[in-house]
Amino acid sequence: MDFGPWLARQLKQSRMSQADLAQQIGMTRAAVSAWITGRATPREETIGKIADALGTDTGTIHTRTADTLAGLPVSWYHRPAYEDRGRDFGNAAAFAFEADVEVLAREATQNSLDERLPGPRPVRVRYTLHELTGETLARFREAICWDDLLPHYEAAANVDQKVGRVIASGLREMHERDRLVLLRVDDYNASGLTGDDYETGRFAAVVRRQLDSQKSMTGAGGSYGLGKATLWATSRLGLVIMNSTLSEPHEGRTERRLIGRLDLPWREVDGRAWAGPAWLGRPDPDSANANVARSWWADPESVERLHLTRESPEPGTSFLIVGAHDVATLAEAAPGTEGEESEDDDSVYRMHKRLLQALGRNFWAAMTMGEKAQPLLEASVRTLRNGVEIIEEERVDPRVTQPSRTRALQAFLNGTTVDRLTESGQVAMATVPLNVPAPAGLGSGSEHRAVVLVTEADDRDDGKPNSVVTMRGNRMTVRTARVPELALGTNPFQAVLLAGHAAGDDAPFADEAEEFLRTSEPPEHNKWGQTEELRMRYSASAYRRIATLTRDTNKAVRELVAVPKAKRREGTDRLRKRLAVGGKKVTRPTGAAGLPTLDELEARIDDHGAWCVTAQVKVPVGGDTWHSTPVAKLDVRSGPRPLLKWAELVAVHNCELIDGVLHFAPGARNATFRGVTDVSTHPVRAALTGLVVELRTDKGGRA
Repeated sequence: MDFGPWLARQLKQSRMSQADLAQQIGMTRAAVSAWITGRATPREETIGKIADALGTDTGTIHTRTADTLAGLPVSWYHRPAYEDRGRDFGNAAAFAFEADVEVLAREATQNSLDERLPGPRPVRVRYTLHELTGETLARFREAICWDDLLPHYEAAANVDQKVGRVIASGLREMHERDRLVLLRVDDYNASGLTGDDYETGRFAAVVRRQLDSQKSMTGAGGSYGLGKATLWATSRLGLVIMNSTLSEPHEGRTERRLIGRLDLPWREVDGRAWAGPAWLGRPDPDSANANVARSWWADPESVERLHLTRESPEPGTSFLIVGAHDVATLAEAAPGTEGEESEDDDSVYRMHKRLLQALGRNFWAAMTMGEKAQPLLEASVRTLRNGVEIIEEERVDPRVTQPSRTRALQAFLNGTTVDRLTESGQVAMATVPLNVPAPAGLGSGSEHRAVVLVTEADDRDDGKPNSVVTMRGNRMTVRTARVPELALGTNPFQAVLLAGHAAGDDAPFADEAEEFLRTSEPPEHNKWGQTEELRMRYSASAYRRIATLTRDTNKAVRELVAVPKAKRREGTDRLRKRLAVGGKKVTRPTGAAGLPTLDELEARIDDHGAWCVTAQVKVPVGGDTWHSTPVAKLDVRSGPRPLLKWAELVAVHNCELIDGVLHFAPGARNATFRGVTDVSTHPVRAALTGLVVELRTDKGGRA
């Protein structure tokens, strides 16, 4: 920082005028003015006098990387209660999400992705869990001015509201167990908290305001300004402290911009009422009320005491969640903890594991790279206890967490997809239309081509097979859904739908698709569908375009995974020997129509031990007047064949099922149905038996 602006800042913070400084160092006011405006610089001996007047050393004046400690100290500012006596019992935005580390990982990482600096380099996000106990905890509490906060915490804990109860449990946890968990979220190669303390900008949007997203680019994941609330929701104490390295200078500086924000409910302390939020910062000398806290440029020692030292000067922000907890109720044993007492929900081991899972599940695509395409994101998790690493830093590898889907996306990025799957390891690609409507009254709309990718499922996949994952420009998973109406015998697969900029920079009307889909997402960004904003910006029926996209996507996937008939027969030869077509003889009156008969059976045994069959029925002329009931039996060498119940029976083609009876379409010459047997009715395992399928037929009535 230049000497003149730096000196002016120190005088303002010290409540010292230019004339006051001139008098103390024996110079004229005109000389001090010349230094501040940059028309002159003081001599070395004068710098020593300035240092004495400001209560600092000459090194601080020469480097000018931090403020002097003269004047207004860093302290907590609590917002006074409203004059109209209104009361807020918590930040409503924080109630939009669960205090779940998996939710935090999704929302916070999405925000970091949205703030990635332009260029090919990924944004790097690191989650650090840090358990403090004993003397280490005592030093940290001193650094955050705990004694000043404690009366406010105790008053807030006595408020009989949800936030008050959460705070009470956080205080109890810390005092009874002498333990506090910090969760730090660092991003690098990101914008940082740029802008003024109060005016519109990234800093004010995160620190000062609610429902202000400050995201104008079409590829952004967030749009509601709610995601940042997960930081405070994850803190039992409602406290987050931030250290930002800026991509654009503010007040001539970029490094170690610090601020803390505390979210508490309305409370009374020492007979005075307080509205809720509080800020840790330096009192603003420009404010009419000097107790209003603003950000400050901290020295390295202060940053270290707050456990906020960043590992490089790259732009980005470090968010320190104080008193982190996880409300998820599922207990999991922590690896490598034999001999220790059972881990509770706030175990750093368990939170470490859940963070890794959430990052891999939601951001595998953003972390995938191609031969010429860098990933958008790198993510890792590490865990410390009192400054000592107890779980080494683990970088999330999408090839491990989502091997099949990663293979599919890499093939798309590398241009190695095929039109149809013919060999193991291939990735098939198709495109489907998304008809993007124009905003109300602004045109006729446009057709965007989204990309569908399909590949065989890997046994190591995190997630169920036969699903399609949807995403857009920032490549965060929006929704995962099973593909319906798959033919029995379909090989397990994974599918990906890439829309907007995710479909490629040259995809037609990608900007329009991004804006449309972004508008169709709820605050959780976990689906595309009807929203109030979509209705207002486009039309009340605009959501139907998304339903059409979903239908076309599922159809494209079914076509890509369809196994040619010859290949299906080859693949079922082993089971075919254990299948038989049966049926009772029916005496047919002279001139009666021919009976429908089973023409072909295909089957497999699923993971639950049930027979899954696809049956082709031949319907002769006039046979559509007969009604048939499919019956499944186990094939035995002697005695009656045990009857099996159907767990599922589905009409597929040229027929419908009414109370378990097949009714054929008029004029149909063939029909198809699918069935899955009920394992609970199997007297022996399917793998040890054969299967007989019969059609019991009756004319014009029930069979």
